Amino acid sequence: MSAADEPLFSGGGVVARGLVDVTDDPAALESEGFWAVLATFEGRITCARFSDVRPGAPEPGPWVGPRREGWTSSLDEPAYTAAVDAIRARIATGEVYQANLCRIVSAPLPDPARADVTGLAARLASGNPAPHAGLLRLPAHDVHVAGASPELFLRRSGRVVESSPIKGTGRGSADLREKDRAENVMIVDLVRNDLGRVCETGSVTVPALCAVEPHPGLVHLVSTVRGRLRADAGWPDLLAATFPPGSVTGAPKLAALDVIRDYEPVPRGPYCGALGWVDADAGTGSLAVAIRTFWRTGDVLCFGTGAGITWGSDAAAEWAETELKAERLLGLASGAPEVVGTIRGGVT
Repeated sequence: MSAADEPLFSGGGVVARGLVDVTDDPAALESEGFWAVLATFEGRITCARFSDVRPGAPEPGPWVGPRREGWTSSLDEPAYTAAVDAIRARIATGEVYQANLCRIVSAPLPDPARADVTGLAARLASGNPAPHAGLLRLPAHDVHVAGASPELFLRRSGRVVESSPIKGTGRGSADLREKDRAENVMIVDLVRNDLGRVCETGSVTVPALCAVEPHPGLVHLVSTVRGRLRADAGWPDLLAATFPPGSVTGAPKLAALDVIRDYEPVPRGPYCGALGWVDADAGTGSLAVAIRTFWRTGDVLCFGTGAGITWGSDAAAEWAETELKAERLLGLASGAPEVVGTIRGGVT
């Protein structure tokens, strides 16, 4: 087995090797051992148990990224802004209060044999360090994912669970709008309700609301919601109650999911799903919202970017937010630290 064919996970300061088992049953997370977890936005879950878990980071493999001009988008600017206006019209009728509108950008890999996600992950760690970065490589299952997520979806320590939704993005704190704060508070309420479905009555609190958090090239508004799991609830119940993450769906969540299906022309896949780890023996785990995340589909590299749409949204500003979120990361993946500029439109 070559190094690029070795299954491995990296995240939370550890590297996991020695693949033991792969399952799509989240009940495995309540069994034993160390598990890497990947869930697509559409709900397909992959749990991979590893036997050799050590502190550190993997040795990066080779990375030859897409050409800077090679990226195309599932929604171009006119289509995206038209969708924003259509969603605002549905908000006006009361059908939904907020919906996240995303687009998938993709580009062919010029040398797939030299496109190891460990190499991409190393570039991201150097050029865009993130608190919830991670990678999962399972070649036999066609899983090649590297992420630089700034957002915590779920952290569990024993019976205590917390989530830190992000809503509100700007180049600096002066760019954050009242719309951003209103959107954040709306999603915090949704996450409170989600956790309340599986937590002890009265245990769900909000220790931090709309804190300004700096990240490379931008700032976010971040809140924290915390609760205590009921004695009869485990990972399957927690995931069923909270997935997909509220910050990347909208409110009410089911109505927002209907809107997403109406205006997004391709599935999100790993983007806006979850990536992380669970130590079943220790009763701990941490899953990131899989934003700022790349994945390979055959010889194509994919990435997602989006924005939350409310009645107060300006279509041009929302498009610009999706560009801001993508530009630094796409530059790094293409082999250059500088921005790549506007992504060409058109479904690939």
